[in-house]
Amino acid sequence: MSLPRIVGVVHLPPLPGSPRYSGDFSSIVEFAVENARRLEDAGFDGIILENFNDAPFKPRARDPETIAAMAIAAREVRRAVSVQLGVNILRNSGPEAAAVASLSGASFIRVNALCEVVSAPEGLLEPVAREIAEVQARLKSAVKILADVHVKHGWPLHGRPLREVAEDCAERGGASAVVVSGGRTGLPPEPSQLAELAGAGLPVYVGSGTTPDNLKSFRGAYGFIVGTYLKDERGRIDPKKAKIYVEAARDALGLGRG
Repeated sequence: MSLPRIVGVVHLPPLPGSPRYSGDFSSIVEFAVENARRLEDAGFDGIILENFNDAPFKPRARDPETIAAMAIAAREVRRAVSVQLGVNILRNSGPEAAAVASLSGASFIRVNALCEVVSAPEGLLEPVAREIAEVQARLKSAVKILADVHVKHGWPLHGRPLREVAEDCAERGGASAVVVSGGRTGLPPEPSQLAELAGAGLPVYVGSGTTPDNLKSFRGAYGFIVGTYLKDERGRIDPKKAKIYVEAARDALGLGRG
């Protein structure tokens, strides 16, 4: 199965394990399913469930409540939609996300620091490629890895260029694709970074800051991952924005009309 090209993110309300959890888990599952359906109806071919509202995050979320909640939400979304499903557990819980994805029927995960050490507001994000591989081996899993390089809200503790990090993700980390982002949520990367990553041998996603107005600046990307632009004032997926985005993304990717 090829990787999805246009991926929408459902930013879940605070989950069990978060200091801001409301105590009403059933409403969180309903939120996840409803917003995933809105993305599918708009034409997205991939969806990521993300615990975006659990901030402040830990460098690695290992709380059993959070992992269990993500697994239940992912399973219910998997039953509700037919497009590919991904899991991202912030900040850098790749092994936990791999387990959730494998057992819920999701097909890919996003990992903030697969094969580089990153200084972040949450602390040091340490590489998790080996632990993900161990989870995959134990579960006989074929879940694919979308690996951030020089991830947003982070500062790599090395001087290696993007391309070298991406090559390590491919050769040593088991990544299926890499994700390039701007410095912060909602900010796009520099279009020149796509050219820098072109020789790394992996598909490249633009993972932050895209809107229908700037997508054409990123021609050459394999795909787009978008969350912030799609939301309404309540943090839900706006169906109109979602449809407009898909039309613009298909054009930028040369896919024609859906």
